[in-house]
Amino acid sequence: MLFNTMQYILFLPIVVSIYYFLPSKLRNGWLLCVSYYFYMQWNPIYIMLLFSCTLITYTGGLVLEKLKRLHGESEYNSGKRNRKSKLCLILCISISLGILFFYKYLLFGISLFNRILECVHMEEISWEYEILLPVGISFYTLQALSYLIDVYRGDIFAEKSFIRYALFVSFFPQLVAGPIERSKNLLVQFSIDHTFTYKNLQKGMLWILYGLFIKMVIADRAAIIVNTVYENSSVYSGFYIIVATFFFAIQIYCDFYGYSTIARGSALLMGYHLMDNFNAPYFSSNVREFWRRWHISLSQWFRDYLYIPLGGSKKGVLRKELNRMLVFAVSGLWHGASLAFVFWGVLNGAAQVFEDVADKLKEKLKIGAIRRTVCFSKKLLQVFGTFLLVTFAWLFFRSGEFEVALDVLKSMCHFDNLAGILDGSLSTKILGGKIYMNILLVSILALFIVDFYKYKGRDVAELFLAQKWWFRTLMIMLMIFTILLFGCYGEIYDIQQFIYFQF
Repeated sequence: MLFNTMQYILFLPIVVSIYYFLPSKLRNGWLLCVSYYFYMQWNPIYIMLLFSCTLITYTGGLVLEKLKRLHGESEYNSGKRNRKSKLCLILCISISLGILFFYKYLLFGISLFNRILECVHMEEISWEYEILLPVGISFYTLQALSYLIDVYRGDIFAEKSFIRYALFVSFFPQLVAGPIERSKNLLVQFSIDHTFTYKNLQKGMLWILYGLFIKMVIADRAAIIVNTVYENSSVYSGFYIIVATFFFAIQIYCDFYGYSTIARGSALLMGYHLMDNFNAPYFSSNVREFWRRWHISLSQWFRDYLYIPLGGSKKGVLRKELNRMLVFAVSGLWHGASLAFVFWGVLNGAAQVFEDVADKLKEKLKIGAIRRTVCFSKKLLQVFGTFLLVTFAWLFFRSGEFEVALDVLKSMCHFDNLAGILDGSLSTKILGGKIYMNILLVSILALFIVDFYKYKGRDVAELFLAQKWWFRTLMIMLMIFTILLFGCYGEIYDIQQFIYFQF
């Protein structure tokens, strides 16, 4: 079930209405049922994978809690875990990641192994079975594992209620594409009796409407340009690819940010607060800052459960940079089973290593030591340069396959069609008219205005709700009008419509 369909528009108010009508003791059970129903709309059989992941980590948490009590909580919290606790943790993680590997990485692993066999002139492994990637498996697996690791570390107590824990893993607003919530934030909220408030209704509906706007008007409209150019890169070469790559940077941001915003709004209607997964990332002045603002829940997950356990920055500069490169290579692999995704992650990691080296060099040479203030032109140049670096890396992400990315890069080097861009042919040939391009550009401008206020630390929703009633009404009607008139619709709405569903 997609957020941008009539099915969800009917589903959500029914769920929320019954939620507030039910007694408090029955609400978690109701949400668990509708969350499983929500997930089963893609492929009912894969609900068993979600249930298995839930059962494994729930049981593992209880076992770890019991071992903690038997071993002594004071010694446990001091870091002296016994062998049984470590074995339990490793076993649960191995099973969960094993399921993830089978469905997401088995075919990729076989293809890599076959390349090696081909190089040594050995017979390749044949695999004729198709494996369909379950929607959201990477997200709910990481969320469940974070709970298990937190219990092992003694950061939280194991959840006794299976219904509450199962709901934590499968809560429908953020089930298939995040944010990847922590137990300290989301799980504890299922023990609270939420009451209806008009402010939550206002803010939740505003987030849902804004999420639909940036998804359907910006992301889906930009996708028409991106898909047309990238799927015909030999025809649309040179400047067409440059422009399409720019629009893909906008598309993937609005696609994922739109999903996260709708998820936050849907949860808030029932009183639940999900974390903000994006914080104006394209206003970042370097790649390090970009990754503190982009897909925040995933960045924090890799920081807390991979980067820091590897030693973080406490084992020397070389080890720090190696850890960072490894984390971003794994992050790329998490996004997709392809060398192109790995290379995309490595590019982002290498950019941050370069920034660290440059900062160290500036510090040694005392460059900028006298003038500490950053002028507007320098800040603008930094933001623009960061955007270019990130956008170039997106080319590999969008291509999906490394060989395809190389072909796109070759086609991009033919700089002989600038006139075709400037005369409006991009609008007429691909979008069907200049009005659609104008609406897209104006909508992107509106997005960046909102993001600018967000970058400055303002709560844009609170700022909007504080305005006069006539202004709020006018803006809401304008968004609804734009979505209905210029939003992208169609019959082919599948799991690819939200890009991050495939991860």
